Amino acid sequence: MMGPLSIEIGKQNIDTMNAISVDVEISDGLKKAKLENGFYNLIDGERVFAGKTLSVVNPATGNQLAMVPDIDRVLLNKAVGAARKAFSGWRAVPFSQRRAILTSLLDKVSEHGEELIVLLTAERGGTLAQARWEIDLITKALGPAVLQMELREEEQDVPHIGHITKRYTPIGVVGAISPWNLPVFLSFTKILPALLAGNAVVLKPSPFTPLTVLRIADYVHELLPPGVLNVVTGGDDLGPWITSHPGINLITFTGSTFTGKRVLESAAATLKRVTLELGGNDPGVVLSDAEPEKIAQALFDSMFLLCGQGCISLKRLYVHEDIYSRVIEALVAIASATKVGDGFDPQTGLGPVQNQLQYKRLQSVWDEIKRSGAKVLFRGDVPSNTEGLFFPVTLLDNPSDDASFVTQEVFGPIRSIFKYKNLAEAIRRANNTSYGLGASVWGSDPVQLRAVANQLEAGTVWINQHSIRNPLVPASAYKESGLGVEFGPEGLESFCNLQVIATKQ
Repeated sequence: MMGPLSIEIGKQNIDTMNAISVDVEISDGLKKAKLENGFYNLIDGERVFAGKTLSVVNPATGNQLAMVPDIDRVLLNKAVGAARKAFSGWRAVPFSQRRAILTSLLDKVSEHGEELIVLLTAERGGTLAQARWEIDLITKALGPAVLQMELREEEQDVPHIGHITKRYTPIGVVGAISPWNLPVFLSFTKILPALLAGNAVVLKPSPFTPLTVLRIADYVHELLPPGVLNVVTGGDDLGPWITSHPGINLITFTGSTFTGKRVLESAAATLKRVTLELGGNDPGVVLSDAEPEKIAQALFDSMFLLCGQGCISLKRLYVHEDIYSRVIEALVAIASATKVGDGFDPQTGLGPVQNQLQYKRLQSVWDEIKRSGAKVLFRGDVPSNTEGLFFPVTLLDNPSDDASFVTQEVFGPIRSIFKYKNLAEAIRRANNTSYGLGASVWGSDPVQLRAVANQLEAGTVWINQHSIRNPLVPASAYKESGLGVEFGPEGLESFCNLQVIATKQ
């Protein structure tokens, strides 16, 4: 079960899910979401609904949930201006007082937890259990962990230059852009450390999943000075406006590698600091001494995290030939028993693909798989006679290493399993990718496990687990999976300038 500081992103069948009382039925589940209250942007401490609008849809039904603002540049400039004005006052607030204010913010999120869980289920399309898990991550894991951190000054005497004080100062205005797969959690991984460090924030949630973040902002904005936190929504133009805005000092972005490159290019004109957490094509290597029946559930959960829509989910599994048949037999059995459906149905294990654009991409991937002649180990059932974006759980047997659906990140419930004979070959194939977010190795011999882990090219390498994060442990990336560090003291420091004061002795 999830400990107070652990973020078990790869584990979906956790005890907290099983403990959920089924008091929300599919027919009336949305009553708790209070959709009738509307959704507003937060700019300079005020609720704003202006300009054009965007429709937010429940991916399990195809029904519209709400409309949100599609703001223009004038309103973005107002939000950035408010953040710049608020920054000087917020940075002057003592660190301990900022911590206390943010603690009260988390308490407010907890107070409205049941409403937020239902709202998140509706807009993201996962299960009620997954939504509860995500809200708990913020209030019980991420938040308390971040808020216990310090930005410490370090001092020492150095020859020729004198007494050195190393300190961290806030950067200024942070432009935060979060994705649709973990919309609340990945917004708060940016908001909390940025604000704790003394910055002001302009946050842009995904237009596909902005509702829960907007509702939280509506509940917590009175706890913060006006302009310290601004939340704005918009379409395709808003992201580039933020990344190129001269009034923003740092961009923190989570999303695809393709978009991340555009973010970096846009930010370069003003030499903004940039933190990018991008795509992944994570490999897992199963050694010959692994016990398939014991690790199968963890493998499956790691593969199909958020219906396969996770950047750090396990996407390519390399299994030794001696146990290959046992591993695939165990995985197929779990897949066969996993129901794909509406998240408000308590029997559902995996929900829909989150949006129409991603669904069409997966359909194109499936078309390519069929053209390639790749062997399909398993392809599950999905609800029929529905407008929901349901895609079958799909397991592939030894597709070609150079197939596009192997070399590129597949963001959905399609996974490839490969047989290998030689361990050196498996490591080479696992590393043969432009991505380097995460990787894992599974087996029994601790010496061999560590030896293989040391050879895998990824920011995080797990042993007998995958997709696990802890807010006290830094997360980085290799290759085209990102820049900078999130989580841990290093993640908090990434929202700061490093300053050295040198005193002549």
